[in-house]
Amino acid sequence: MSSSRKPHYPARVLNRRRFVEGLALGAGLVAIGPTAGYANERTNGPPTLRGDRFDLLVGTTPVNITGRQRTATTVNGSIPGPILRVREGDTVTFNVTNRLSEHTSIHWHGILLPNAMDGVPGLTSRGIKPGETFTYRYPIKQSGTYWYHSHSGMQEQTGHYGPLILEPRGREPYSYDRDHVVMLSDWTDEDPMTIMSNLKQQSDYYNYSQRTLGTFIKDARRDGLSATVEDRLMWGQMRMSPTDIMDVTGATYTFLMNGKAPAANWTGLFDPGQRVRLRFINGSSMSTFDVRIPGLDMTVVQADGSDVDPVAIEEFRIGVAETYDVIVRPTQSAYTIFAQAEDRSGYARGTLATREGLAAPVPPLDPRPMRTMTDMGMNHGAMGHGGMGKMDDMQKQGPQAAPSSSAPMSGMGHSKMDHSKMPGMSHDTSGMDHSKMWGAPIAQQASIPTSNADGVDPKSLSGKPSVDNVAMETRNRLAEAGDGLDGNGRRTLTYAQLRSLRPNTPSGPPTRAIEFHLTGNMQRWIWGFNGKKFSEAGPIAVKLGERIRFVLINDTMMEHPIHLHGFLFEVENNQGNRLPLKHTINVKPGERMSFVSPPTCPATGRSTVICSITWKWACSAPFWCPSHAAACKSLVLHDLYRRSVFGARADDA
Repeated sequence: MSSSRKPHYPARVLNRRRFVEGLALGAGLVAIGPTAGYANERTNGPPTLRGDRFDLLVGTTPVNITGRQRTATTVNGSIPGPILRVREGDTVTFNVTNRLSEHTSIHWHGILLPNAMDGVPGLTSRGIKPGETFTYRYPIKQSGTYWYHSHSGMQEQTGHYGPLILEPRGREPYSYDRDHVVMLSDWTDEDPMTIMSNLKQQSDYYNYSQRTLGTFIKDARRDGLSATVEDRLMWGQMRMSPTDIMDVTGATYTFLMNGKAPAANWTGLFDPGQRVRLRFINGSSMSTFDVRIPGLDMTVVQADGSDVDPVAIEEFRIGVAETYDVIVRPTQSAYTIFAQAEDRSGYARGTLATREGLAAPVPPLDPRPMRTMTDMGMNHGAMGHGGMGKMDDMQKQGPQAAPSSSAPMSGMGHSKMDHSKMPGMSHDTSGMDHSKMWGAPIAQQASIPTSNADGVDPKSLSGKPSVDNVAMETRNRLAEAGDGLDGNGRRTLTYAQLRSLRPNTPSGPPTRAIEFHLTGNMQRWIWGFNGKKFSEAGPIAVKLGERIRFVLINDTMMEHPIHLHGFLFEVENNQGNRLPLKHTINVKPGERMSFVSPPTCPATGRSTVICSITWKWACSAPFWCPSHAAACKSLVLHDLYRRSVFGARADDA
């Protein structure tokens, strides 16, 4: 895979309001390239192409989003790339021509397709060389809201992504009058490789919300000097910060909605009384968004392209690469679609309106959330540290709590604490019935053989250069909305509420479980599965037709959106035979959760489990399905949040 390094742009002073909100012209595309398809529709956002054959051109396009002219990587000259609408049951052809000076690719995120069409250079393909055209051709076996993006270098961060809508053959179980795609993303004027370099040298480089002397004085007045000092010492001993929410923030990002900055105000039109379907796609490289439409309730009808029982909500969190479809019934002339970054360093914004030019008030950002002992994998309420439960409760409350607060931590002495001698804190998991721990759903109660994906003893992780924390106690957190959302007074979606609209296809219980510890060293900014980065991990062999439980244990303080290539998996959220199908799951800090794959490989090939964050792309775990057949569905698990460092890949056979 070739490097995506570009010339370094010198830093210049930029008005903060202009930087966060961008130019009123939105994505500011200076030039629009050609588009191709059987039909071409232009809207307030990217163009729409329909049909079963598409000619896509990957190239560079000058843009001006914040007041500085930059060069974007685009598909057919637009950010996002064109909305591609295809029909379930058709066989579609995408002719992708590379006009870049480096290799490129397209990964069809969440699509059930042959291994060779998955678009992962070095694993399922060789990539598309400069000047070449590659044809992706595969049958459409599903319907719903999905997306596509580059899997080469940092091209996704510079604009190489777009929506993919699979229209059903049959009648949908819900009705609507209007249909709008709402694609969220993040843009930076910096060279992405400069961002990577900054993070490697200083992991909190973009965290402009560190605790200060002012917050220390405020906390000391409320909680007492001794407790506040002990709090600061504890976090210092762990070399971590409770303000570490997102690694790349609004300090360099401008958040976009359908390619438009907040000041540009993307607008989706409706007529009074209409039911409007909004297809939300998080196509960002790094950013988690909390989405709401003040004054307008939403009904969730799809998650990651799969139908779910309707859930009435006011807000939802959408991790990197996830999609949610909601239906709304607006009655006023204008509503703000408000998507604030999880760390509250900025927002994307658009408007639902009866005509162009209308706008509704933009709400203020919520208070910045704080990490807690739960995020650290510590259940201090059970450990008897009197102030810790209070602190966790305050920090989880979001707007009701001071965002910079800490709480008493009397009795904490982490440098001298032998956690292995504490009741229930031993890392020795031999002989332990994991099915009865960490709030495991009922679906997980069956006892099956369990092994670490890399053959690593979890006890050996602590102290490794690539691991700065091993959670003492993890738990199932599917019923929690997440830091900054729980207790905020709004009805917020949780994974526990998702229930498949139709019963799962009977396929029997899983035959074994594969356990992945999501690990990292935040100071060194390296990430991996089971303490191993991409270059160190080996492939995992699975059998044809095997049904496997994937157990994810997040030992870090960060969320990790985990994606399984080429499959929709069943999230074990205690919904019986209605487990929701997803292709990406945002694993919370200190969480232990699981999902079950359908029978894995119908034929042979390589595939991967990955973290969906562009900056941790190499955090991947490849799978190998041995057989004499020539094709296989992808099975790639990776961390979409920090794509540059999780995992491993199999060598060419």
